[in-house]
Amino acid sequence: MLKISIHEDEQAIEFTLSGRLAGPWVGELDRAWSETAPRIGNRTVQLDLRDLTYSDAAGKRVLRAIYAQSKAELIAGTLGSQQLATEIKETNSNATKGVAHGIA
Repeated sequence: MLKISIHEDEQAIEFTLSGRLAGPWVGELDRAWSETAPRIGNRTVQLDLRDLTYSDAAGKRVLRAIYAQSKAELIAGTLGSQQLATEIKETNSNATKGVAHGIA
């Protein structure tokens, strides 16, 4: 089960994810992002991963897409969430490098 909390103010939109990002919850996060993305404007986006205990491959794809579209600040606390944040950033960085060099 995944809990998605979205907090919006004038400066930022924060997604706090708690639990397991897998199965039907991946679609819920994707839907929440799709509904929120048009309202970003000049605000920053934050993805709080501190209470995320697991993400399957599909969940990681959605997190990568959110990061790629918004350059979200990834907030991590545990070793697992730090590794996930690093993986999301590196994957996007490598994809960008590949496109820049005509590899992708």
